[in-house]
Amino acid sequence: MRLPICLSIIIGFLSCAVLCDKPILRGIDPSRAQLYANKNDKFTCFDGKKTIKYTQLNDDYCDCEDASDEPGTSACTNGRFHCVNPGHKSLVIPSSRVNDGICDCCDASDEYFSRANCINNCIELGSADRIREKQMAELVKNGNQIRLELSQKGKKQKEEQRLRMADLEKSRDQADKLREEKRQIKIDVENLESDALDVYRKAEDEIRKQREQEEAVNSRQEAEETFAKYDSNKDGKVDIIELQTRVVFDRNRNGEVEIEEARYFLDDNDALELEGFLTLAWPKMKPFLMLDSGLFKPPTRGDQPADEGEDGEEQEAHENNDDPAEEAELLNEETENVDEQHDENNEEEEDEEGHDDHDHEPEQQQPPPVQYDDETQRIIEEANEARNQYDVADREFRELDTELNNIRKVLEKDFGPEEEFAPLNGECFNFEDREYVYKLCMFDKATQQPKSGGSETRLGNWDGWRGNDYRQMLYANGAGCWNGPARSVMVDIDCGLDTRILSVTEPNRCEYNYRIQTPAACFTSSTNEVHDEL
Repeated sequence: MRLPICLSIIIGFLSCAVLCDKPILRGIDPSRAQLYANKNDKFTCFDGKKTIKYTQLNDDYCDCEDASDEPGTSACTNGRFHCVNPGHKSLVIPSSRVNDGICDCCDASDEYFSRANCINNCIELGSADRIREKQMAELVKNGNQIRLELSQKGKKQKEEQRLRMADLEKSRDQADKLREEKRQIKIDVENLESDALDVYRKAEDEIRKQREQEEAVNSRQEAEETFAKYDSNKDGKVDIIELQTRVVFDRNRNGEVEIEEARYFLDDNDALELEGFLTLAWPKMKPFLMLDSGLFKPPTRGDQPADEGEDGEEQEAHENNDDPAEEAELLNEETENVDEQHDENNEEEEDEEGHDDHDHEPEQQQPPPVQYDDETQRIIEEANEARNQYDVADREFRELDTELNNIRKVLEKDFGPEEEFAPLNGECFNFEDREYVYKLCMFDKATQQPKSGGSETRLGNWDGWRGNDYRQMLYANGAGCWNGPARSVMVDIDCGLDTRILSVTEPNRCEYNYRIQTPAACFTSSTNEVHDEL
């Protein structure tokens, strides 16, 4: 016991001797004590702008603009006070905190002239801090072992992907060559097919033109017959009086064809000769004649349920409409394709004359499939096969190209200095709070989804590392906020023995912060990296 006591006494005397000979100013870093050496009782400010008496140091009056003359008082607003904190870590605080009644330094040196009654607890704090450092060092050591395993796995994965990419490039080139061959075969056969089908197309065009001509002749013939029938006085005209005898044109159903109704069908003329009748009157008359003969039946109130409200009112208004012009216009719209149907019906009747079975006549007869000669049929089948083979070759090429591009994107990503983050690529981790489920898919995306149900919101897409120490990730360009910016996520990474999300916050509107831990972040390459964890 005597030896430690003697050593303490000796150290105390030596300290006293040193301090008495060369006292250290309060508030300065011991490593900078030489800068405050007494030189001819003068002191020059660090910025060199002013020289003052040595006795003016720490006199609670700010003489130097850079605050270098008042390291131990609060006189200068821009000053810094150094807490030595023996037994614990030193600390630098703003000089404004000196003698403010709050204990900032564990050695109580900042409150030397206040009533704060600070105690020196640096030994206790330093001991607890060293325990935490030891625990953290043990955590980093164990985590680093896992990190090295992840590193080996990541390097292996990347090497396998490089080999796979080399194989894919060869396979894709071969597939591209085959696709080009199939494309050329398809083009050649399709040219033959087009030439062979041109013969049939021309024949079909001729048949269609002939049918259209026949239909035009039939339509004109029907119109001329109607004109002759309505021209009762045989004066070469159809006039209002002659139409008034035709009850089919009584559109308001009052028992007579009024003059205005007759004039409508004559296109506001009193009478029309044959050519005028064909171009002006016949297009308006034909739908009514077809309706009257039963060839066409427009939708009625009984065909569909009447809706209440506006729909019912509109239907009632339509039924009570006495304007023949409006009703005729409606009929024209509803019978846009009636001419073609009527002509087809006539053809069907002619084709089926002499047949006994008329019970199940089709509404619209489909044209029979074209019968090609054997050579044309063979060419068509070859063209179909060539198209199928090209589609298969093209699909195989695109699948290989897609896989190759995906591997390139993975190989371009920075997975850490030793590829330790590579095994985490695409892995997803969840974190739940009271309202949301937050998800982080590493190197891909960050999302948010309400726990009560609802769609997932994209908070950000992988945008790279921030800084060069692999401690922060940025996921940017997420879904836009209402009247705000696009959402984004900053991910802070700590060392841990497993990978998981520790917390999620939203420090600013639409800007999220994820804190995660992972053994991939347990670096031991330098002392500074260990202290970063503290």
